Parts: sequence; C-alpha cells; structure tokens
Amino acid sequence: MKGLTFDTGGLIAIDKDDRKVLTLLARAKELGMRITIPSTALAQAMRNPARQARLSRLIRQPDTDLVKLDGPDATAVGRLLAQTKTADIVDAHVVVCAQRAGQPILTSDPSDLRILSPTLKLIQI
Repeated sequence: MKGLTFDTGGLIAIDKDDRKVLTLLARAKELGMRITIPSTALAQAMRNPARQARLSRLIRQPDTDLVKLDGPDATAVGRLLAQTKTADIVDAHVVVCAQRAGQPILTSDPSDLRILSPTLKLIQI
C-alpha cells in the first residue's frame, strides 16, 4: 500500500476521534506513506477549521497531498461520471485521485465508490 486517499466520510471521522482512522493515519505516518486528500472532499468536510484541529493539521503535513480539481482532473471526473451514469463530482474526484496515487480509499460509504470503480480497494470505516 502506497498510502491512503480520504473521501469525505474518512475526513469527518478524523474529527470524530474514530480510533480506526486515527490508527491507520498513525501507521501510515510511521511507514512514510503519502496521504491524499481531494480538495472537493475537503470542501464537504471542512466546516469550522478552528474546531477541526486534527483535520486542519493533517492538510498541512508534508506527507499530505491536497489535490485540486484542476482542468485535467475535471475532465477525468466528467468522463468517469459519463461512463458510470452517475453525478457525484466529489466521489468521482476521490476515485480519480486514488487511482492515480495507487491508494485505497478510506470511506464510510463504499457503495457509491464501487459503482465508480468496482476494482478499487476500499477501507470501510
């Protein structure tokens, strides 16, 4: 495993002190793995940075990649949505980022992600 990609549910779990997620993060850091956070998922999860200290710290870490939805990714997301006949831009962006990084997705809702990529490794929290 090269690291972890977070979807919105995974990011929310950080601030809810989810022990499984915090343990996975600690293990990833210990092993020098990269953490990938799609900016679209961060936008759904971030509500009050002053009260979301763990999440705010995570996005500033040197081993965290905050991935913008730029032109090439927007095109890849749109193509994936068309191919799967779905509409959730955030989920599609998470899948595009995870596929590129070769990482599993930490998620609380695997069903929508399975539609977008049936073979992608998911870690359900």
